[in-house]
Amino acid sequence: MAQAPQLKIPATYMRGGTSKGVFFRLQDLPPAAQVPGEARDKLFMRVIGSPDPYGKHTDGMGGATSSTSKCVILSKSDRPEHDVEYLYGQVSIDSAFVDWSGNCGNLSTAAGAFALHAGLIDPERIPRNGVCSVRIWQANISKTIIAHVPISNGEVQETGDFALDGVTFPAAEIVLEFIDPADDGEGEGGGSMFPTGNLVDDLDVPGVGILKATMINAGIPTVFVNAADIGFTGTELQGAINGDLKSLAMFEVIRAHGALRMGLIKEIGEAASRQHTPKVAFVAPPADYMSSSGKQVSASDVDLLVRALSMGKLHHAMMGTAAVAIGTAASIPGTLVNLAAGGGDRTAVVFGHPSGTLRVGAEATQVNGEWTVLKAIMSRSARVIMEGWVRVPADSF
Repeated sequence: MAQAPQLKIPATYMRGGTSKGVFFRLQDLPPAAQVPGEARDKLFMRVIGSPDPYGKHTDGMGGATSSTSKCVILSKSDRPEHDVEYLYGQVSIDSAFVDWSGNCGNLSTAAGAFALHAGLIDPERIPRNGVCSVRIWQANISKTIIAHVPISNGEVQETGDFALDGVTFPAAEIVLEFIDPADDGEGEGGGSMFPTGNLVDDLDVPGVGILKATMINAGIPTVFVNAADIGFTGTELQGAINGDLKSLAMFEVIRAHGALRMGLIKEIGEAASRQHTPKVAFVAPPADYMSSSGKQVSASDVDLLVRALSMGKLHHAMMGTAAVAIGTAASIPGTLVNLAAGGGDRTAVVFGHPSGTLRVGAEATQVNGEWTVLKAIMSRSARVIMEGWVRVPADSF
């Protein structure tokens, strides 16, 4: 019996922030995968190595974590004042689906750099030396991101001395601007940043009780709760959460009921097929702790502590989109995030996460009684790890 050959598809493997993913130019994908649908999903699952009941991604490019099971498509944009369109797929590790419901803020950094590497930017816009501001249309959430990418001798500068907690080696700094990042999504608040209409809600969670929660659509839909209300301190590392099945189950119930209150799903059962959003995070006032790398973080180093879950596990650092949500919520007096940081007016916060600290700024304002955020800003880094072709069996999609 004849066996299907392997296809070679041009691809680039990149780190962006504290995530990694496989990047494609739309034009390089097989025709069936150039449009949304089953073929594209199956292709990306095979590239990553999912679904994998062993949870290892041995037969694919994935890293068996939410931070490393990602695929990205970039293409030139026809939109005024935009250079490229960026589409992100979060590939489930052990289930057969790709979640397209949100963005990856970390890989937004790499999207800017990849656009330059892949020849998707008008050469006239690229300085010989300096910074190229890549104007990105984030197609998952219909938002604009501007990546300020350093250029040396006409090429993306990838090396440098910018250190990012959660990334082993320093690299060149890329500043990201998330323009008007509040989600216009499907919440019952009619596209409001706070879909319930409240800065803080009582969220009734079966088996847990009534929790104070800030539910916000900015960067990515996120449900914030107080660490103390669920038996944590905010200093936890991955081992304290990810090996505790009871805690993981609790967070999933919180996430599902938060999704329902935010209007992201119509009934609880839908949460299982929408793993990427919303995120769940817990916050606490500053405290001393030892990061996962052994670095001591002092209470005086941070404004608050935040831990967030992604795809059912505690994240090893912080998702970029969740950092946008943190910065935005911190800038709005009265949210749980703002209160954990000490309350008051803020335009930026430094928060502690399992790998260290991160600073994020946000410009929020109130117009006619409604909160809006003009932009959120943070610094990340990105680099190409490998480029060439990824191979997949021709009958896999």
